[in-house]
Amino acid sequence: MRIKEAKFVKSSQKVNECPKPTMPEYAFIGRSNVGKSSLINMLCKRKKLAKISGTPGKTQLVNHFLIDDKWYLVDLPGYGYAKVSKTKRAIFSKLNETYILTRENLMCLFVLIDSRIPLQNSDLEFITTLGEKKVPFCIVFTKTDKLKKSTYDEQITDLKNQLLEHWEELPPLFHTSSVSGKGREEILNFIDDVNSQW
Repeated sequence: MRIKEAKFVKSSQKVNECPKPTMPEYAFIGRSNVGKSSLINMLCKRKKLAKISGTPGKTQLVNHFLIDDKWYLVDLPGYGYAKVSKTKRAIFSKLNETYILTRENLMCLFVLIDSRIPLQNSDLEFITTLGEKKVPFCIVFTKTDKLKKSTYDEQITDLKNQLLEHWEELPPLFHTSSVSGKGREEILNFIDDVNSQW
């Protein structure tokens, strides 16, 4: 898939404020500071499409981007640690939950996991909930360029083993780097395949 045009459509505080569900959409989510904005910009080859911040928890709304007038890419608030109040964290959590469980045109949720560190409890809890609710999702390992090849292979094996302690079969996995563009083609081809079923 080649992306010719990617444009910001709107930010929504509530799910019922999101664009009408007339096209397939793919949402991206992860713990704070996992590299979500950088990944979105890499996929679309737009340096400033999604705002990158050094402050964890910057994304606080559901952000819709229209891709080639055919599908939506959605940037969701992060989960886990963020320098925001408990009240706001609860709101983000509820916003994500409502979106993920009720958005009828959500084709797949991409869950981002930092490849450099062990699987966090918040990641495992979130993924487990998705499985229980039968939400279609993929796992995207981010920041793979930050690890040496030997360390990376070992780390990914450990992450997979951690997941297999709770899952009989793993969802689709993608290995990405926002610096090198690694994983871009694989993710976009996956989206293209799913779009063909719309």
